[in-house]
Order: sequence, then structure tokens, then C-alpha cells
Amino acid sequence: MIRQSAYGVEPWCIRESSLDLDVLAQSESVFALSNGHIGLRGNLDEGEPHGLPGTYLNSLYELRPLPHAERGYAYPDSAQTIINVTNGKLIRLLVDDEPFDVRYGTLNFHERVLDLRTGTLSRQVVWTSPAGRQVRIISVRLVSLTQRAVAAISYTVEPVYEPLRLCVQSELVANEALPHPGDDPRTAAALDSPLISEEHLATRDDQFRVVLVHRTAHSGLQLASSMAHEIEGTETMRVHTEAFPDLGRCTVAAQVRPGTRLRIVKYVGYGWSGQRSRTALKAQVAGALADAKLTGWDGLLAEQRRYLDEFWAGADVDVDGDPEIQQAVRFGLFHLLQAGARSESRPIAAKGLTGTGYDGHTFWDTETFVLPVLTYTHPQAAGNVLRWRHMVLPEARERAAALGLAGAAFPWRTIRGQECSGYWPAGTAAFHINADIADAMLRYVDAAEDTDFEREAALDVFVETARLWRGLGHYDIRGKFRIDGVTGPDEYSATADNNTYTNLMAQQNLDVAADTCMRYPDGAKRLGVTEDEMAAWRAAAEAMTIPFDDQRGVHQQHEAFTEHAEWDFAGTPAEKYPLLLHYPYFELYRKQVVKQADLVLAMHLRGDAFTAEQKARNFAYYEARTVRDSSLSACTQAVLAAETGHLELAHDYLAEAALIDLQDTHRNTSDGLHMAALAGAWMALVAGFGGMRAADGRLSFRPQLPSSISRLAFRMRYRDRKIRLTILHGSARYELLDGEPLEITHHGQQVLLDGKPVVRGIPPVTPSLPLRQPEGRAPVPHARELQAVGILADAAPDLAAGLPHGPQHHRGVEAASAAGQHQRGGHRRAGARPADHQVEAVVFGDFAGRGGGRYAPVPDGQRRGGDVERSTASVESSGKRFRCGDRHRSRPEDGADRRGFRPVEFWHPRGVGEHDAHLPGLETGIGQR
Repeated sequence: MIRQSAYGVEPWCIRESSLDLDVLAQSESVFALSNGHIGLRGNLDEGEPHGLPGTYLNSLYELRPLPHAERGYAYPDSAQTIINVTNGKLIRLLVDDEPFDVRYGTLNFHERVLDLRTGTLSRQVVWTSPAGRQVRIISVRLVSLTQRAVAAISYTVEPVYEPLRLCVQSELVANEALPHPGDDPRTAAALDSPLISEEHLATRDDQFRVVLVHRTAHSGLQLASSMAHEIEGTETMRVHTEAFPDLGRCTVAAQVRPGTRLRIVKYVGYGWSGQRSRTALKAQVAGALADAKLTGWDGLLAEQRRYLDEFWAGADVDVDGDPEIQQAVRFGLFHLLQAGARSESRPIAAKGLTGTGYDGHTFWDTETFVLPVLTYTHPQAAGNVLRWRHMVLPEARERAAALGLAGAAFPWRTIRGQECSGYWPAGTAAFHINADIADAMLRYVDAAEDTDFEREAALDVFVETARLWRGLGHYDIRGKFRIDGVTGPDEYSATADNNTYTNLMAQQNLDVAADTCMRYPDGAKRLGVTEDEMAAWRAAAEAMTIPFDDQRGVHQQHEAFTEHAEWDFAGTPAEKYPLLLHYPYFELYRKQVVKQADLVLAMHLRGDAFTAEQKARNFAYYEARTVRDSSLSACTQAVLAAETGHLELAHDYLAEAALIDLQDTHRNTSDGLHMAALAGAWMALVAGFGGMRAADGRLSFRPQLPSSISRLAFRMRYRDRKIRLTILHGSARYELLDGEPLEITHHGQQVLLDGKPVVRGIPPVTPSLPLRQPEGRAPVPHARELQAVGILADAAPDLAAGLPHGPQHHRGVEAASAAGQHQRGGHRRAGARPADHQVEAVVFGDFAGRGGGRYAPVPDGQRRGGDVERSTASVESSGKRFRCGDRHRSRPEDGADRRGFRPVEFWHPRGVGEHDAHLPGLETGIGQR
């Protein structure tokens, strides 16, 4: 798990100020660079040590057998698995014959920065070899957002104290050894040596080029990779290039004096295809490198910055009052952009191109969570991904035919379009993915007004998925249309009858198909759609079964769900979560326990099908049964918590989604980032606190803020316009930044945006029904932590600044010092503390029943974190020692005046037991609340 001290909290970057090998694999995912076509994990330049080496090309996969305990009709025989392709990141260094390796010698300084505005990963190192030779290394890496086949690295090394012999080896390496993936079923299957060499070539011209060509053994794909170099060195320098079947190397040896440097700019190009010839692929990568060298390193940097400036101009989110969320939402947007920027008729996988989790497969996550964000921030990228869905429509038709169904059945998990799920109740039976794809296309067409896409691609998908629903369902004796034996979003309830989410999304799908055929009669004719078929779709939609429990007054997640036995949450220990890894599915399927938002998601995406009272009652009922064993859940719960007036809870769920990878809360960030959860942070802010909904050419907002966020501003794109909404407590300001005037809705009132800012008041929010979560599964009280420290910071800034914090204890705050200074994360590196008292605070171990707290004390002015049950540390400031440790009472020094104490309420949400502290002029009781 990533400790709080791994990264600082900054608004526009992720900074690693020291190297922690225990979280190296997680950091490799966090620092991954991609453009949707190429993905480079954030491995160290020298390649070792590593957690998981990773270089990926979108949709380049290998086939592997998909074993089944028992064979069944229409079970898939093989699965597609993303593979680690030829690694062009590697740049090794030898200092007077000793290899640079952070595990040896002395690492005097190490810092990496992922810059969200420049799109680069930079690294600075000062290293002393075991022989006492010291060098400074600076590297900057990028994957071009403008030249899709290109990555580039600037690598500079210089002696610090004395002349040194330096040898830099720039490499292309195929078939790297990979670590064992472990027992987690979500981790990708390991494939040993998936690439077979076909050609290797090294040239000794002034570009020092190497080309390697490989193919996959079973999927029949061909890959060409190439590198070229620009070298700035000294007069005493030699360069040599060589190539082998799985290795290409450019070696630069030089004698370098202090004050001078050896610098290499490395350009790497990739191309792959299942159809083009080897000659064509080699020509492609040669052309990519020629374009990159023509642009030059500085030109690539400039292009990258311009691309990102344009993106942020229509996508940025400002959050005042919660610096961790500010950083996290931009981090998430950056990675979503990377995943889709140059995907171009390729999918976005659940992990993007940041790791091999889920075998690199794409799921419904893409259409339901990722694409809504891109649709309103980078619509071109959303359209490209949806074109891939249309491209694999023939495979979906084949899958439906194999299942004996009409229309098209899109795969539950795939890379190229074929079904790769080996467990049919959670795969094939999850037919809702078909309506999810149709919903994403409907949303994109509405937001982008892309009528060409609607006519040429969306119509086909609408029609074929509508045919699937009409054939999958049937009418009962009461004339109600039923869809039986399906799995909804909640994978703890499988093969159930009339899942409400599925039925509501199918209902929309059926109506949209008929409407679109009416708009494009020629297209409908091409697809063989008749008037009778359209009428059948509309009739099925009208008669759709929507289960409702009249006795409890709530919608049923699926038919009879509310009649199932309740799960014994009180008897389920914390270590038994996630439940799917500790209990048989049979037990889960027959109980009222929800893995992830299901009916709650239906209320978000089909909010028109529910009244406000129904939403409140449904949310309260399912909140008490949802354990969030899925990373997809918290963001949806945040949206509905905000809509039903539970703003502080919405803030808690926002933090859970936003910080999932920066804090590795699910302990699998090493396999790649959680794209859907990162998208969920945007959804929680924009659709939750912003109340944004869009349909039929209308944008509506119902803005409101939790108490600990003082200001929220976000930009979005809609119908060729750029809009900014700034939300304060009590008012909202709407601005049309670009485009024609647009009428929007604010809390039900019509507002015209025509270039002048419009300010409207925000009505007060009254929470609906009281809520509870399953025992032991309440979210981390992020919102209350911010409030608590805010109260203390106002009354006793020095005590607030000295409190212990950490990812499981207290998340990022700004605690004001007496001198008016601030430091993110709750600790100050500088600032005066009163010199006439000692402050001591308490940390107890069992936080919220999670078995141990996480606590970042402040020794000698530096923050660090650790897994502890009880810990002590101290810091010197203004000549006095401040200590965090065992339970005790801190009092003024002898002789200090104790009069004038005033009570201040403060609580530590995760503490178990009483905490006391006393300051001159202040008496504070700190306890659990």
C-alpha cells in the first residue's frame, strides 16, 4: 500500500521525493505515460529494480487457452491477453565500470515528478557509487500526444566532483522476464517470451538506429520497434550500435569532466499490424522517427504543452478546501486523457495502458464511467473509442448467433471483440453491457452533435442491440415484458430475473433505436428494419417490468431481491473483504449484499424513471447493503448521496474514488490504475456537487457544496461550447467561455448563457432519510477530517499543525500556522510555534476497525509514514519539542498563565479513545465522534 509520504500534495503534479522500493510497482503505475496507442509504465530508466516492466501497444495481444472446469455450449476457448512489448525506455549507466543501481552505493537524492501540464515524467538523481564516484542524472520522458507512434527521452549525466569515465547504454529489449502474477484472479496471466524475432538491424549512421521486428505466436500480429539518438558529448567519446534477435543497443562511452555533461535524446517508434507486411511496418517506424527528429526534443515538448493547454481549457476542475482532491481529480483527468487521446478506433482498457490487470481487457467500465468524462472534456477521444465498438459489431453479431439470439451481443471482456470471460454468470449473463454501449453513443451524439457518427455507426449499434433485447425478453401472462436470468452491475447477484438497471437501460435502448430509425429511414432500410419491428421495440419498452416492493416502498434491485435473507455484516470480519475472495458465490447470490452500486446507478443514469422520494428511499435502503467490494461503486454513491442531500457522505465517497491509486487503497495499483474510479472522481464533483445532467440538447445543473469545500469550479464542453461553472456556498456563477449562446437549467430555472456571467442563488439543502452502511464498511470520513482540522486550525494552529496524519488517519489539509504560513498535508516545515508550551497528542492504533492505523509523524521537520499500532515521534520548533505519542495530557510549562481557556469542539474521526491537549488560552478535548 502506498504511504501518505510517497507523494506530496501539489495541484499540478505528482512528486516522489524519495525512492521507496516497497511501493515501486505502484509508483510505476502512477507515473505511467501513454497516448492511448503507446503505454509506458513508470519504470526506472535503468530498468532495475522494477515491480512490473511494462511497455504496451493498444490492442496488441496474444492468445492463451481459457480452461473451464466443465465445458459448456458457447464457452470461449481462448482469451486475449495484453503483452509486454519491446521495451524502449531502457538507458543503463556505468560510472567507472560500476553500473548505476539504486540498491548499491549511496542514493544522495532521488526525485520523480509527473507534470500534468507538460505531460512529462522527469527524474533527478544524485548517486555515489560504491567506489565513491558521484554523478548527477536528469531524465525527462514523454509519450507524444501529437505523434501517436513516438516516445522520447532526454537523458543527461554529469560528474559532480572529478572527471569520470561514463558509459551510457540505450537499449531495445524484447521478452523481458516478468514477475509471477500471484493468485489474484484479476491479475493478468503471465506469458513467457510472447514475441518471436523476425528481423534485427543496427546502423552506424549519424542517427545510431536499431530496428527489431517480432511477431506473436498465436494471434498472428507483427510488431516493429525502432530507436534513434541525438548525442551531445565530449571530444573523447565513442559510439557503437549493435542488434540481436531480442536486443538492440547503442553504447556511448565518454570521458567527462565536472561542469560538462553527456546528453542523449532517444526517440522510440512503434508500429504493429495483423495485416501489413514487415516492410510496411519498418517503413512506418522509420517515418515516425524521421518526423520526431524533425520536430526535435524541444518541439515535442512544445507540442505536448499546447495539446494539454487546450485540453485543460475545457476540462479543468478547481477545488478549494481539499488539496488532496484537487490533485487527485487532475491526476485522474490526465490519465483518462492519456488513455483516449490517440486510441483511434481502439478500446480503453480497465487499466488503460498502465498495467496488465484484467489481462488488459476492456469492460463496460469504458462506456459507463470513462466515456462520460471524455464526452464532456475531449469528445473527439470519446467518439474514437465508440467507433471501435462499431468496428467490432460483426464479432458481437457472431456472439449473439452462437448464443441463439438475434442482433448483437457485445462481449463482457475483450481486446479485439471476441468474448474472453471464462465465467458466464458474471460475463455472458451481464447483457447490460449492450445497453451501456448504446447509452454512451446516445450521450456522445447529444453532446457532440455528431450526426455522421449517429448515421454511420450509432444507428447500427442501436438496431442490433434493440433486436437483442426484443429477442432476449418475453411477455408474461399479464402483458409485462420481462428479461429473465441476467446479471446486473452488482456481481453479487447473478442470473436474476428483471434486474431493474438492465431493464431500464434496455427500455431506453429500445426507444432510442426506434427514434433513430425514424430519423434515418435509409439507414433503417439498409438494416432491414420494418415498421412492425419498430412498433415491437416501442411496445416492449412501454411494457418493461420494473420490480417494486410495495411493502418496503423501494425498487427491487431485481425481482424478489428484497425477500432474500440479509447478509450477516456484524459477523463478517474486516479481513474477509472483498467477499468474493472469501465466500462462495452461491452464498453471495442468495443474500441481500451488494458488491457495487446497481439500482443506485440506475437512478443516476435513468434518473427520469424515479421520483425524488423514490430516490431518497432507494438510496437509504441500498446504502445499508452495499459493501463496495468494487472500485466502481463509490463514485455512483457519491452522485446519489449529493442528489439526496447527504453532502458530507458524498465528499467521503468522492475521496474514496479519487484517491484509490494515489493511496493504493485496494492494494492492486501495481497491476495498473483504476480508470473507472479515476473517472468517478470527476463524476462525483461534476454530476454530484455540480448536479450536471445532459440529454436532448439540454444541460441542467443543481449545484451544492459540502461544508469543507469552499469553492468548486469546473469547465466542460457541450455542443461546441466551453462552459465554466463556479460554485460557492449560496451562489453559482455560469460563464460561456466559447461558442454560441446556450440555454441551461439551474435548479429547475431556465438561464440563458450568452457571453456574460450569470450568477444564481443556491437553495439550502435538506438531507433526506437517515443513512447507515453495513457494519465496518462505512467510508473513510474524509469530509469530517477536513472539518475537524479546520476547526482546530482556526483556534490552535500550532496544535493542528502537529497532529499525526496519514492516508488511513487524516488526509491532506492546510493547517494555518500562527505566522499565517501553510503547508499541505497537515504539517509545516517552517513557521513559529509559541515557545512557552509543549504540545503532545495521541495516536491510537485500531482506526475504524481496520486493524491498525496509519500515521505520519514529524521527526526533525520531515514527514514520513508507517504502518503502526502505536507510534511516537517528535519535532523541534522554536526551541521546543512537540511530541506525538501515547495518551497523555500536555500542559504549559511551569509558571505559565493558564487563565483564559476557551472550549473548542474537535474530533479525530478515526481515533478510538479519548485524546486530550491543553494550550495556554485554549482547552481542547479531542475524542471520537
